[in-house]
Amino acid sequence: MVWDRTGLVLVHKRLEGCKFVWPTIADGVMRVSPAMFAALFEGLDWRLVRPEEARRPQAAG
Repeated sequence: MVWDRTGLVLVHKRLEGCKFVWPTIADGVMRVSPAMFAALFEGLDWRLVRPEEARRPQAAG
């Protein structure tokens, strides 16, 4: 289930020949970032998701 700020969304996906690697549950809640959820939903290892470094604008030269 995903909270999208307007309500709960129930997501179901069947994987062929793959398996989910689930995040840990703490205090009865599984917390994942949007990028981690996208990786999990695609059947990828969400543990390999890293935040992208912020890019500073280049000075006009």
